[in-house]
Amino acid sequence: QVQLVESGGGLVQAGGSLRLSCAASGRAGRLFAMGWFRQAPGKEREFVAVIEWSSGFALYSDSVKGRLTISRENGKNTVYLQMNSLKPEDTAVYSCAAQTVYTPGMNYYSALDYDDWGQGTQVTVSA
Repeated sequence: QVQLVESGGGLVQAGGSLRLSCAASGRAGRLFAMGWFRQAPGKEREFVAVIEWSSGFALYSDSVKGRLTISRENGKNTVYLQMNSLKPEDTAVYSCAAQTVYTPGMNYYSALDYDDWGQGTQVTVSA
């Protein structure tokens, strides 16, 4: 099992930027992929971005593509989400998730395919 701790959330005006971090510990040495999901009040959790740990290959949801960037720092077992040009509709609790098992064909967009989750960090974007 991997323990995940997010940080970096907060309140920002529309057009502003934030950087989220997620540090992994435990079985972090066997990370396969780490992703970010978000859940706004009254809405279902949705996929934001994912990065494959060894290759650095990344995927984004259409709603954040071009504004948010996912990256990783292998030595620190940490994944980042750089959030630029933020919009009020980006307001949500952002959670990171990890998959440690090598999983060819993993559905990166599905929360069900991730084994470990952080507690989440609130991001609020004011108009």
